[in-house]
Amino acid sequence: GMQPIIATLILMVAGRGIAQLITDGQIITIYYKPFFFLGGGYLLGLPFSVFIVVAVFAALYLAVTRTALGLFVQAVGINPTAARVAGVQARRLIVAAYAFCGVCAGIAGLLISSNVKSADGNNAGQLLELDAILAVTLGGTALTGGRFSLVGSVIGALIIQTLTYAIYSLGVPPEINLVVKAVVVFVVMLLQSPEFRAEVGVLVRRPGVQGASS
Repeated sequence: GMQPIIATLILMVAGRGIAQLITDGQIITIYYKPFFFLGGGYLLGLPFSVFIVVAVFAALYLAVTRTALGLFVQAVGINPTAARVAGVQARRLIVAAYAFCGVCAGIAGLLISSNVKSADGNNAGQLLELDAILAVTLGGTALTGGRFSLVGSVIGALIIQTLTYAIYSLGVPPEINLVVKAVVVFVVMLLQSPEFRAEVGVLVRRPGVQGASS
């Protein structure tokens, strides 16, 4: 019954703290070359990490489009109470969804750790949660739940990387990149708000109404 964003923040802070306890706050350098292949290796001329992403995406896409899982996830996201009354095991589905997200986060952590050739509980993956939120919102996923797009999320992630590389290549300070991402998330959240869209619609229509009445 806890708010999802609160649970996420708590576990994020706790997870990073546990990682620092395990490593005594030190950056552990890795010398195992096969491990480097995960994040830095190439297969058929493409980064091996791309094949991992494609495999995870394909498995999830087939699960949500070729089975009833996608319908159940949307139903629980829109109205968990109604979904539970309709016979959907809402609590089990939510736990399973969180568990799968945890597995994906673990895979991402392995890729990052392999790429930097170290286990850094202090800085590795820091602020990537903002990129994750931005990717799904740009992809058309409703932050209120119920509507999502896997393909859109991938496109959103590609847009973020393009934006990041463009800012870096222009010589703009990295701090500006964070500000731009935060602004984009804020704008997307406003656009997803029915109240905000209604208010903007009223302001847009108001001059026309006044002109017609005059």
